[in-house]
Amino acid sequence: QVQLVESGGGLVQAGGSLRLSCAASGSIFSINTMGWYRQPPGSQRELVASITRGGTTDYADSVKARFTISRDNAKRTVYLQMNSLKPEDTAVYYCYGGGLGWPDRKFYDWWGQGTQVTVSS
Repeated sequence: QVQLVESGGGLVQAGGSLRLSCAASGSIFSINTMGWYRQPPGSQRELVASITRGGTTDYADSVKARFTISRDNAKRTVYLQMNSLKPEDTAVYYCYGGGLGWPDRKFYDWWGQGTQVTVSS
C-alpha cells in the first residue's frame, strides 16, 4: 500500500502564491519521477511539472517562470511553489509518483487524492 498525501491548496487572489507539498509513504522501494498534474473544471488532466530523482525538471509552457518544482528524496516529498497565480490556474492538483514497489520491485504509477487550488480575479 502506497499513499501520496497532498497539502497546501486553497483560495488565493490573482498574483498571489501557494506552495503545495506531497509526501509519499508505504511499500516503496524507490521513486523515480515525481510531479504535479492538474485538472481544470471540464477539462482533462494535464502535466504541470515533473522532477526526476536526479533533479531534472520539466514544466508545462503555461507555468514556466512562475512555478518551481523541487523534491526531498530523503523525505520522499515533492513541492510545487506557485507564484504569480492566475485565474486559469484554478484546478484540482494531483501529486504523482512513478517508481518501484516493495518487495516486488515492479513499476507503479501512484497518485494523490487531489487538492483544490482556486485563484480569484
